[in-house]
Amino acid sequence: MAPVKELTVGQVAMRSGVAVSALHFYEARGLIRSHRTSGNQRRYGRDVLRRVAIIRVAQEVGISLAEIAAALQSLPEGRTPTREDWNLLSTGWRDDLDRKISQLKKLRDGLTDCIGCGCMSIDKCPLRNREDRLSAQGPGARRLLVAEP
Repeated sequence: MAPVKELTVGQVAMRSGVAVSALHFYEARGLIRSHRTSGNQRRYGRDVLRRVAIIRVAQEVGISLAEIAAALQSLPEGRTPTREDWNLLSTGWRDDLDRKISQLKKLRDGLTDCIGCGCMSIDKCPLRNREDRLSAQGPGARRLLVAEP
């Protein structure tokens, strides 16, 4: 029995663990591609399974769909992404992930004392923003933000 070269949307959903609606969403966003049969049914190449796996892992660590789409556009269409492809994609995301990890650690470590809002209204706050000094640094939670490179 010859291996199946194309998969239905249901088969992709079952094999990838992703809902059919999510696959349609990914396709609408240009993250994956299908073609239509003469009966107007979607068919996917087997490479879509690895592409969906990349999307899911990237989303899980907080990579935006726009960043994922840009990264996937760098891969040849119709070819299953390789270990080398994954290495290039993940290396490209590494600095951003390191920054996010630093931000989360800073947030975790400072969460019980202060949310860094600069509100000046919490009288027991150890980081109280006297005379609104933080306003010169910009809006939002200034004390708990990690500086951009």
